Amino acid sequence: MRETVNLTGMVIRSSPSGEADRRLVILTRERGKITAFARGARRPGSTLMAPGRTFAFGTFRLYEGRDAYSLQGAEISNYFEEIAMDMEAACYGSYFLELADYYSRENLDGTEMLKLIYQSLRALLKPAIPNVLVRRIYELKSMVINGEYTEWPPRKVSDSAVYAWTYVTVTPVESLYRFTLTEEVLKEFSGCVEENMRRYIDRHFHSLDILNTLSDAGGKMPQKG
Repeated sequence: MRETVNLTGMVIRSSPSGEADRRLVILTRERGKITAFARGARRPGSTLMAPGRTFAFGTFRLYEGRDAYSLQGAEISNYFEEIAMDMEAACYGSYFLELADYYSRENLDGTEMLKLIYQSLRALLKPAIPNVLVRRIYELKSMVINGEYTEWPPRKVSDSAVYAWTYVTVTPVESLYRFTLTEEVLKEFSGCVEENMRRYIDRHFHSLDILNTLSDAGGKMPQKG
């Protein structure tokens, strides 16, 4: 008989299922990416409604079925509600989850990607760090964790851009978001990350379309403050 398991993770995808359920994709530290169903989560007053939201991070109590898990309950330590209330941050955050979904696999250790998502979402809430820099750091570190990157920038750039690239590739996730770049160096760094992504990633991310639309509509997305 299968038992209930407790897994630490974050909901990276949530969609309606049937009349009142939600189908969740959770990136867990212990078992990588898993699929779980939250039965009745869309009914008013359900205790599974809040843990079934994207960005919910905590410990999930799950029953392991043959093809998927069933969510029994959860202890959520962070809902990242501030991100959900900020359109720009929510767009970046959704993209981060989509990229994590692309890279994550079932039964593979999800510790590093989970830590990266958590720290990157926190960085989106820091006024001192531009969201576009958070995005580029997140992209590069995601590729580093999954072994899809070049040791040095893929093109000739300034020493400052080289330093930024090296810093991101070798620094532990917990210490990633401790620097900023001038606009010129950020442009160089961004170009290198973009080139690396074209080389290794063959996926179109729909959340990026929304980000680009917002950016085009406003000319330039507002800075955090």
